[in-house]
Amino acid sequence: MKLAFFALASRTTAAVAAGAALLTLGGCMTSTPIWDAHFGQAVRAVTQAQIIDPHAAEHAQASHDMDGRAAVSAVDVYQKSFEAPTPSPNAFVIGVGSGSGGGAGQ
Repeated sequence: MKLAFFALASRTTAAVAAGAALLTLGGCMTSTPIWDAHFGQAVRAVTQAQIIDPHAAEHAQASHDMDGRAAVSAVDVYQKSFEAPTPSPNAFVIGVGSGSGGGAGQ
């Protein structure tokens, strides 16, 4: 009886070990070779679809609307606006008492 029990136990153990090995090795095999071959194509296609003119830099005309002094002055004013920004009004007051509302009394 003991010999038959050990034989059955060793077969069961071997079957469980073989099943676990197959499941483990199955995780290493890719099941999506077609998907993997086309990975990223949708993102590249959508990115290219968002570009209106991919060769715009080759035929773009330079803008001559502003001279150099005016451009430097505009950049200086822009940069100085970040050094001392204008204080924003109180965010908790929503037009109360401004007199320009279109309420029910008007």
